This record gives sequence, C-alpha cells and structure tokens, in this order.
Amino acid sequence: MEILHQLMMGFQVAATPTNLLWALIGAFVGTIVGVLPGIGPLGSMAILLSFTLNMEATTAMIFFAGIYYGAMYGGSTTSILLNIPGEAASVVTCIDGYKMAQKGRGGAALTISAVGSFVAGTLSIIGLMFAASILADAALKFGPPEFFAIGAVGLLFLVRLSGGSLIKNVIMLLIGLALSTVGTDRLYATPRFTFGLSALGQGVEFLPVAMGLFGIAEVMLTAVEKEELGEMIRVRMRDLLPTLVEWKRSIAPIFRGSILGFFIGLLPGPSPVISTFVSYMVEKKASKHPEEFGEGAIEGVAGPEAANNAAVGGAYVPLLALGVPFTPAMAVVVGALMLHGITPGPM
Repeated sequence: MEILHQLMMGFQVAATPTNLLWALIGAFVGTIVGVLPGIGPLGSMAILLSFTLNMEATTAMIFFAGIYYGAMYGGSTTSILLNIPGEAASVVTCIDGYKMAQKGRGGAALTISAVGSFVAGTLSIIGLMFAASILADAALKFGPPEFFAIGAVGLLFLVRLSGGSLIKNVIMLLIGLALSTVGTDRLYATPRFTFGLSALGQGVEFLPVAMGLFGIAEVMLTAVEKEELGEMIRVRMRDLLPTLVEWKRSIAPIFRGSILGFFIGLLPGPSPVISTFVSYMVEKKASKHPEEFGEGAIEGVAGPEAANNAAVGGAYVPLLALGVPFTPAMAVVVGALMLHGITPGPM
C-alpha cells in the first residue's frame, strides 16, 4: 500500500501543467536531436544543463527524460526514410526500415516504430517503479567474467547479424575491433595508432562511422547506377498505416524488445545500442520467415526500436537506486540533480 501511495503522489507531481509542458518540450527537442545526425542526446543535454538551473529538480529530470526518449525515437526517422541513422541506437533500423520505405511501406514502419517506442518506454517505467531495488542489486553482481561473456556473445551476434558469407563478416568484425583500438588507452593514457594526430586521441566515434557506412554507401550506389527515370510510388492515406498482418507480426517483437532492452539497460555501456543488435538477432531467430530479414521485415523495425527505448528506462534503475550512472547521458542527469542539491542513491 505504501508503494501505491507513493506512486499516486508521484503521478500528482508529474501531472502538473508545468511538468507536462516541459515533458512535451523535452520530447520535441529530443525528436529533433534524433533526426539531426551527429548531435545526440548527450550533447543536447549537456548544452541545456545550465538551462535547468531555474527549474525544479523534478522538472529538470522530466525535461531530460523527454529529450532522451525523444532522441531514441527520432533517430528512426532518417534510418527508415534515408538509410542514414540519426542516432547510434537506430543503426539496426536501417537494415529493414529502409527496405520497407523503398517498397512504399515507410509510413507503416514509422508508425510501428512510434508505437513500439511508446509501449517499451511505458513498460520500462513500470519496471523501474516496481523492481528498481531488486534489479539494481542484480546489476551489481556483474563482474569481469560476466562482462566478458556479454562482449563475446555480442561479437558473435555481430558476425551473424547480416547473414551472407561468414568469412566476410569475420573480416568486418576484425576491422571494427581494429578501429576501436585507435585513441588513448584508458588504463595507461597512452596514445595508440593516432599517428601523431591529436584529432584521433579521442578515438573513432561509432555514430560518424555508421553514418558514413550507410549514408555514403547509398550515395555511391546512386552514383554508379544507370540514369533512368524512376517511377514515383503513389502512397494512399491507408498505406501510411500498418496492415492487420503487420500489426500482428509486430506485437510479440515489441514486447520481447521491451523486456530485452530493459534488462540490458541495467548494464554499463551503450545499452540502447547493444539492445538493438540483441533484439534484431532474437527476432531473426524467432521468426518463421528469417529470410525476410534484410529485405523489409517489420519485426526488424519493431523489436530494435522497442529495445532502445526500454534500455533508457533500464538505465534509470542503477541511477536512482544506487546513484551510479551507467551511461554518459545518465551522468548528465546526475549533474542536473546535484545542481539542485539532490544526490540520487540508496539514501
């Protein structure tokens, strides 16, 4: 009963007109940030950190939550329509989302992405409210062996993510690992493979690489194709909404992605990105038609888009229960709370 009383009190505070307005503004800003490649929720939250000095602490956290959730959804727009991920967490959405857009089903993909994001975000908040202390204790039990196992499984998922030749996928993985070694060693602060260039001291960022691989590849493909007059796809209003079959095929991936994303969000690191890869592989294994993945499978959009939103809710668990930010964006939220004299944690 005490939990329900506290929840009702929390809803009363959150549902005030001022807090609802800043939630709407935060979601709008986050969606714009997600659509524009290169900024990211972390950059926008850091820029707006000083802007929250005149806010209440609760309002500031609601504002930043709106930015974070909005950015997770906004990145899917350019991924689906242009094959250019607006956010690192939307890279996987390019695989099937853009194929759907080419078939005239871009509106359906965007609708499923929005609904999946909403459902996953809601479920993750419910999980945060009822299971924060239990799940935070479980996250603390992860040590080096568990993190190594997660990394190894993630690499195996990456090798089989796109299908095709196993040798080519292994080469792709090794090139990615080589690029990840560029920069300053975190343990000894020694520059590695920077070739004397200070710009390489921070390493090779994931998002610019992803944007280059997907965006530039699309531009080059268009350049080498023979010039011909393409046929304009006439889209009717009802084509902008998913069909009954697409809704049915999306329900299970949305719920599976929500559960996977929430639990992966409990772990340190870029959990929204990792959750999308894991969700995509799970949906490909669970699907009765795995050959459709990579050619416009709606499950390849619904699962990952739900997972990256649920991972945001999961990331709030160690922050609020332990006071430990597991992602850079959560560290900015901690900074906003501490500016108001509030230190999150067990006390």
